[in-house]
Amino acid sequence: MDPKILTGSTAEEQRLEHDAQRARNWKRWGPYLSERQWATVREDYSPYGNCWDYFPHDHARSRAYRWGEDGLLGITDRECRLCFALALWNGKDPILKERFFGLTGSEGNHGEDVKELYYYLDSTPTHSYMKALYKYPQAEYPYAWLVDENRRRGLGASEFELIDTGVFNEDRYFDVLAEYAKASENDMLIRLTIANRGPEKATLHLLPTLWFRNTWSWGEIPEECTSKPLIALERDGLAHVHHDQLGEYQLAYEGNATLLFTENETNARRLHGYENAQPFVKDAFHEYVLRGRTEAVNAGQTGTKFAPHYVLTVEPGQSQVVRLRLSAKNAISGHAFADFDEIFGQRVKEADEFYNAISPAGIDEESKKVARQGYAGLLWSKQFYNYVIRDWLAGDPAQPPPPVERKFGRNREWTHLFNRDVISMPDKWEYPWFAAWDLAFHMIPFSKIDPHFAKRQLILFLREWYMHPNGQIPAYEFAFGDVNPPVHAWAAWRVYKMTGPRGQRDRAFLESTFQKLLLNFTWWVNRKDAEGNNLFSGGFLGLDNIGVFDRSKPLPTGGFLQQADGTAWMGFYCLTMLSMAIELAETNPVYEDMASKFFEHFIGISDAMNSLGGTGLWDEEEGFYYDQLKVDGQMIPLRTRSLVGLLPLIAVENLETAKINKLPGFQKRMDWFLNYRKDLASLITYCEVCPSTGNRMLAIPTRERLRRALRYMLDENEFFSPYGLRSVSRAHHDHPYIFRVGNEEYRVDYVPGEGTSYLFGGNSNWRGPIWFPINFLIVEALERYHLFYGQSFKVECPTGSGNMATLKEVADELSRRLSSIFLPDENGMRPCHGEIAKYATDPHWRDLVLFHEYFHGETGRGCGASHQTGWTALAVKLLENTIEHPDRSETIDRDSESQAPEVRGATGAKRGRSASRSAVAV
Repeated sequence: MDPKILTGSTAEEQRLEHDAQRARNWKRWGPYLSERQWATVREDYSPYGNCWDYFPHDHARSRAYRWGEDGLLGITDRECRLCFALALWNGKDPILKERFFGLTGSEGNHGEDVKELYYYLDSTPTHSYMKALYKYPQAEYPYAWLVDENRRRGLGASEFELIDTGVFNEDRYFDVLAEYAKASENDMLIRLTIANRGPEKATLHLLPTLWFRNTWSWGEIPEECTSKPLIALERDGLAHVHHDQLGEYQLAYEGNATLLFTENETNARRLHGYENAQPFVKDAFHEYVLRGRTEAVNAGQTGTKFAPHYVLTVEPGQSQVVRLRLSAKNAISGHAFADFDEIFGQRVKEADEFYNAISPAGIDEESKKVARQGYAGLLWSKQFYNYVIRDWLAGDPAQPPPPVERKFGRNREWTHLFNRDVISMPDKWEYPWFAAWDLAFHMIPFSKIDPHFAKRQLILFLREWYMHPNGQIPAYEFAFGDVNPPVHAWAAWRVYKMTGPRGQRDRAFLESTFQKLLLNFTWWVNRKDAEGNNLFSGGFLGLDNIGVFDRSKPLPTGGFLQQADGTAWMGFYCLTMLSMAIELAETNPVYEDMASKFFEHFIGISDAMNSLGGTGLWDEEEGFYYDQLKVDGQMIPLRTRSLVGLLPLIAVENLETAKINKLPGFQKRMDWFLNYRKDLASLITYCEVCPSTGNRMLAIPTRERLRRALRYMLDENEFFSPYGLRSVSRAHHDHPYIFRVGNEEYRVDYVPGEGTSYLFGGNSNWRGPIWFPINFLIVEALERYHLFYGQSFKVECPTGSGNMATLKEVADELSRRLSSIFLPDENGMRPCHGEIAKYATDPHWRDLVLFHEYFHGETGRGCGASHQTGWTALAVKLLENTIEHPDRSETIDRDSESQAPEVRGATGAKRGRSASRSAVAV
C-alpha cells in the first residue's frame, strides 16, 4: 500500500516520496545512458592507457562495449541492461548516427570536444516527463573537416565548431525532439517529433532502437552473469522483450516501418579481419540502411538489438510524429496508444506544476525558463556508471588476458573500487565519468528538486566500495588517486540544512557522513601536510593549470609548494566539520570533543596561514595570499594573483552563541584556548563577538586583511568581470608573472578563454575564465561575513567607483553578474552563446541555453564542455537567489566615512602594486 502523502504536494512530489520510501520504483528508468562510452578509461585495455586511440569513434558502431552503453537522447534502466535511443540518417552521411560525434583529446586544438548541437529542455526528478532536442543537419555531416580543421588550428585559435561549417545555413536541418512520459514505473511512452526547418522537402531515416547491453560475451562475471536475453517480433506493431533479471517487456510502435533485428556483438571481421562467430553483429543497421545489405539483419526477426526503420519525408516547415511505448508485459490493457496523448498531456501539466511550486515568487518568465533548462541538464546528466577495478585489471575469462603493463599502470591501487550505480556526471560526452568534487557541487541544486537523491549520492562516495581504506575519496577514472578539493563535507552540511527546517533535519544522514569524513580528514592531514606545520600541498587541487607549474608533478626547482589554496581548503574543511560536530553535539555530548578538536585544528591552520615564518602565506606588502615555494629552507612567494589567493576568504563560519551555551564542555575548552593563545588575536578572526547577535566568527583573514583582499577581488581591472570573478587577475594580461629556473622560463598570463598552453592538458583552463564552483563558494562566504559584520563593514563595489556596499550587497551583485551570462540582453543575445546571432534571431533557437564548463572572462561566452550543467547548474541557485533578493545597487550607501582612504595594515603598508611585474629567478 502507498504511504500517506502530504496534502497539497504536487503529483511529482508524491512520486518522489513513493520512490524514496521504496513503495514505488519511479526511478527505475531514466536518462542513465551515457553519450560516450567509446574512448573511456574503463573500455581501455591497451598497455599504456591511451583510451582515445584504443577505442576510437570509428569502432563504436561495430564493437560491443564491456562496461556500459551509449546512445543519442536515450534512456535505460538503472543497471543499463535494456537501452533505448535514436539512430538517424539523412541520406548523405557516411555513418548511421547512433551517438554524438566529437574530437578526441589529441584531435581538438583545445582538447576533447563534442561537435553536435543538442539541448536538454525538461525533466522531472523521477523522469516521469523528459524532453531533449537534437539539431541534425540535412547536408553530409562534416566529420573529416571538423577533425582536420581543428588539428590545423593552434592553441591560440578558437575551436572550429559544427555551426562554423555552414551546415545549418538556410535552416537546412531537422529538429529531432525526443520526449518521454511514464504512465507507471515500468511503462514509458515515447514521442519523437521530426521537424524540417529547411526550405525544401527532405527525407530522414529514423530508427528508434532498443537493445541489450552485452553482458554475455565476457565469461562468468559475478552479479552480471545472465543467459542471453532476447527481442523477438510478437506481432505487427509489437516486439517482445525477455531478460532474466528485468523480466518480460514489450515495445509497441506505430506506422509503416521495416523491422530490423541483429545482435549486440562485435563485428570482428571489420575491426580485426577474422570471421565472426555468428552472422549478425552490432553495426548491421548501418550496413542495411547505408549500403542496402539486407543479409546483414536477421530475417528471422529475433536478436538483442531491434529497430523499426521509418523513412520520413517531411515538407518544409512541417513535422511528423512517431509514437512508441516500452512497458512491462501486462502493464497496460487494451490498445497501447489509446491513452497515449492523454498521459503525455497529464505528465507535462504535472511537470509545470512541480516547477511552479518550487520557483521563487516573483521570478520573471525568462529567468524561469533558464532555471528549468538548468534543472533539466542536471537531471539528464545522471548516468549508469560501471567500473569494477579488480575485474578490469585482471581481464575477463572469455577474452584474451590484458597486457601485463596494466598491473603497474592506472588505478592499480584501487582494487576495492566497485562502481555500479547511477551517478550525477559532469558531462555525459566530454566527462562521462564521475568527478568527486564536481558531484559535491551538483548536489546543491539537486537538493531543491530531489533531496533524497542528493543525500544518497553524497553517502555513496563514502561507502567502503568507493572510499579507499586509507580514507581518500576517489577522484575520477583517469586517476582515482588524484587529489580533488575537499568539498564533500561542505556539500553534506549544505544539503543537510537545505533539505529540512531546523528541528526536522536528517541527523542520521549528517552523522553517517560525519563519521566517514573523519577518515578522509585524517588522510588529508597525514598525506598533504609535508612538514606537519598546517600548510598543505595537495597538488593541482582541481584548479588544473592555474599555477606557474603543474602542481601535481615534481617541481623543476625541487622542494615543495606551500599552497594558499590547499591550506585554505583545509581551513574550510575544518570549519565545516566543526559546524557539523556542534550540530550533532546538541543531542549527543560525545561530539563536543570532536568540535574541540576541529576548533583547535582550525586555529592551527589559520595561524600557519597568517603568521608562520612571520606572515605565513600572506604578503603584507601586496595585501594578498600567495603560494610559497620552499627550496633549501628558502621561502619564495609566487606572486600570481589568482583564485589561489582568494580561496582563504571562503574559510569563514559563524558560531551561534545559543548553541555554544548548550555545550559546556566545548565552551570551557574554547574559552581556555582563547585565553591561552591571546597572541593570535591580531592575526586570526576567532575571538570577535558580533555586537548585535553575540555570535562568534571564525575566519582565516582578519577584518583588515579581508578588506585588502576584497579591493583586488572587486577591481574590474583585476578579478571583477561583468560576468563574475575571473580565475586569474586581468592585470596579468599586461604584466605576466614570470619565474625562471636556470635557462627555463615559466609564466602565468591572463587568458580569458580557452587555454593557450598544454599545462595539465585537456580543454580546461583556470588562467582567466569564470568558473561557477569557486564563484559560488565566494558568494556564500560573503553572505556569512555579512551575518557577522552587518552594516559595519562596507567596501567599494566596484573598487574605485565610490559606491559603498555591504558584503550582502556585494554577494547579490556578484550573483547578478553570474546570472546575466544566461539571460538575453536588449538585443536577445545571451552572453553564453558568444556571437552566434541565430540564438537571438531565430524562434527555433531563441529559448535554447547551454551551460558550459566555464566562461570567457571578458564576454561571458561559454568555453570548454558545452553541457557541464553539473556544477554550472549552480547558476540556477544564484539566479533564484537574485530573484529572491533583488539587486539593491540603486540604494547602495555612499557615506563619507566609508569613502575614507584605505586603512593601513598591521605594519602600515598600503595596498600593494597593481601587478607582480618582476621576474623571479631560482
